Amino acid sequence: MNFDTLFQQQTALPTIPKVVQEVIDSFNNEDVSIDEIARKLTADQVLSAKLLRLANSSYYHSSRTVGTVDDAVLMLGFMTVRTLVISSGLTGGFKAMPGVDLKQFWRYSMHTGVIAKWMAKKIKGNSDFGFTVGLMHAIGQLVMHAGMPEQMLQVDKIAGPLDSRRLGVERTSFGYDFSDVGAELAKRWRFPENFGVVIKGFPEPLAAEEFDKMSGIIHLAVWRARAEESKYSKEELEATFPADVAAKVGLTREQIIEEMPPVAELAAGLEELVN
Repeated sequence: MNFDTLFQQQTALPTIPKVVQEVIDSFNNEDVSIDEIARKLTADQVLSAKLLRLANSSYYHSSRTVGTVDDAVLMLGFMTVRTLVISSGLTGGFKAMPGVDLKQFWRYSMHTGVIAKWMAKKIKGNSDFGFTVGLMHAIGQLVMHAGMPEQMLQVDKIAGPLDSRRLGVERTSFGYDFSDVGAELAKRWRFPENFGVVIKGFPEPLAAEEFDKMSGIIHLAVWRARAEESKYSKEELEATFPADVAAKVGLTREQIIEEMPPVAELAAGLEELVN
């Protein structure tokens, strides 16, 4: 199926709640107020409940119980709330689909997000952006599975969703891959332009005319999150480490393999996002 036909499939594009679209639009609106976002969230019971669960989770170590959406928004901060809302919108937008273990897919995506956040912080980059785009980087796979399930099941037989050969197999089969689809989805959902740049660029960040650091960070985070799912030993991490990308980003092997906390620790308490 060609690229344009894929996006014409009714089944390919998830429906996202109105409040999620409004929060996405707020990325492009400097004047939006935190009160306005809190008011919209209060009207959505599912998101309100998730927000309160997250604010009271072990991840935030709050000394008191957070009881209202307003309090949760104040405590968590604007970027975290936006990230949570978008994450919930994405995870809720795709229901069960053949060939994809959605629980594993979102766990891996969340791990990519928390690793990217840690790395971005290390190089004094935008860690909230790192988390959100890390969480979203593989969304194109779900669009492809939803829009052309039979063809994607054939791809799954050759390389599973988390296989590092996956992008190449998709490109050979269709002439495009899930990073192209994810970048197009970000554009259609009116995300800021840099989301699409990173989602499209992360598979081969060194091939870009101008190196984009966040694309490099997502490339590294994807490698580390895949390694986590495959339970790599320290030797396997050393052997597969993308040294050239890390050097260009400004991170060392020691920082990523020795210093970075265990992935489970980075993600502790955030399971609320993907359940």
